[in-house]
Amino acid sequence: MPSRPVQVPVSVSADAVRRDGTPRRPSRRTVLATGSTAAVAAGLMVHSSRTAAEEPRKLRLAVVGCGGRGSGAINDSLTINEHVVLVAAADLYESKCASLRKMMTQAHEGKVEMPDARLYGGLDGCRRLLDDPEVDVVLLTTSPGFRPGTVRDAVAAGKHVFAEKPACVDVAGYRTCLEAHDKAVAAGTAIVTGTQYRRQANYIGAVEQIRQGAIGDVVGARTRYCAGGIWYRGRTAGMSDAEYQLNNWMHFIWLSGDQIVEQAVHNIDTINWVMGGPPVSAFGSGGRFTRPADSEMWDNVSVDFEYPGDRTVSFMCRQIPGTASDISTVVYGTKAACHIGAGSSGSRIVDARGATIWEMAGSIADAYKQEHKALVDSIRAGTPIVELRQTADSSLTAVLGRMAAYSGQRVTWDYVTKESRLDLFPKNLTWDASLPEPQHAVPGKTKLV
Repeated sequence: MPSRPVQVPVSVSADAVRRDGTPRRPSRRTVLATGSTAAVAAGLMVHSSRTAAEEPRKLRLAVVGCGGRGSGAINDSLTINEHVVLVAAADLYESKCASLRKMMTQAHEGKVEMPDARLYGGLDGCRRLLDDPEVDVVLLTTSPGFRPGTVRDAVAAGKHVFAEKPACVDVAGYRTCLEAHDKAVAAGTAIVTGTQYRRQANYIGAVEQIRQGAIGDVVGARTRYCAGGIWYRGRTAGMSDAEYQLNNWMHFIWLSGDQIVEQAVHNIDTINWVMGGPPVSAFGSGGRFTRPADSEMWDNVSVDFEYPGDRTVSFMCRQIPGTASDISTVVYGTKAACHIGAGSSGSRIVDARGATIWEMAGSIADAYKQEHKALVDSIRAGTPIVELRQTADSSLTAVLGRMAAYSGQRVTWDYVTKESRLDLFPKNLTWDASLPEPQHAVPGKTKLV
C-alpha cells in the first residue's frame, strides 16, 4: 500500500485538512461543536473537583521509520488519542527523525517532547530506541523485511507495539512473528497491526453479514489489487549496495516481499478473515514488463488460492503504469454476493436478481486512526490486544502465493509452514555491505526453498 501522506500544513490543525493535505474550511457544525466543547471545558475548570493527579498517565510513543508511512502513523495516533506524547524516533537517517519532529510539533502542540538525544539514526537506531526506558509504545513502520526482528526485539524490551503490515516477507520471519506473538501474550504487552480494513466499518459490517448467512454458504471469492506504477529511487554516487537497496527497498524482495506481500496483503487478509483462516494451497503465475532493470519485482501476479471446503479464491495484483485500477473484493455465496470496496467506497450485498439487499458506507481515514485508538485503549484498560499471529498468517499467505507464482509450482500451506527454509534477510548486514546482484524470479528456474 502506498505511504500514507501526512496532511498537516504548518498553520493548519490536523482536523482542519482534507485527505489530500489542502485546508478544509470549517463548517457551521464544526464551529458550533468547537464552541460547545470550549464551553464544557470552561465549566469543568470551574466546577470539577478532579485533580491533575487523576488524569491518565501520558503514554510515551516512539516511531521507527520516519518516512511517509511512519509520519502518517504517528500523526494518526497523536490525532485520535489523548494523553499521549511523542518522545523518540529512529530512522536510517537522523535528519529524517528531525524532520518528523518538526512536522509533528507544528501539527500537535503539547504532544511532542523529543530532545536531540532521542533522535536515533543508523542501522542500530531501532535497537538504541528500544533500550530507552522512556518509551512505552513503539510504532514500527520500516521496510517490511525488518518487521519480524524489530517486533521480536520490541516485545523483549517490554514495549507495546504498533506494527505496520506485512508482518513478514519469508518463512523465517513468519516463525519469528509467531514466537513474538506468544511472548507478547505471556508478557501482557500489546501488538496491533496495520491491517486497517479490520477496523473499517464497511468491512466489519460485510463480514458480519456473511457470518450471519446473508449470502448463504460461501463458495468462493475474487479479489484484486490492481494499480498504476510505483516509485523507484535510483542509485547515487558513493552508495554501497546496502544503502542503495535500503533506500530503494520496494524493489528488493528481502525488503518488500514484492507487491503481493507489501501491498496486496490487505486483500489477502480480508479473504483469510472471511474464510476463517489461511488457504490449503496456491497455484499462480505472472511476470514483468515495465520494471527497471535492477528491480527484482514482478509487475503482475495472479493466484488461485484453495481454501478448506474446496473453495477457490481468484486473486490478482499488478502495478503497471497506464492500466485500469481495481482494488476490490467479491465474496460469492449460494444466495447472493458481497461486494467489499476499498478506500471509502463502501460495501453491498447483491442477490441473484441483481437487487441490492444491504449496503454500508466506510471511511478508510477513520480506520487508519481507529487502529491506533484500539491500541491505546487496550493498554489503558489492561487488556492489551495481541493480533500479530493473524497478520503473520495473512502475510505468509501472500508469500505462499508469491512462491507459487515465482516457481510455477503448486505450493501448499503445509509445505511453507513445516518444510520451507526460506530466509531472505542478509546475514551480518552493515551499511557498507556488498549484496548479491539483483535477480528476478523465472518460473521453471526459480526453485522452492
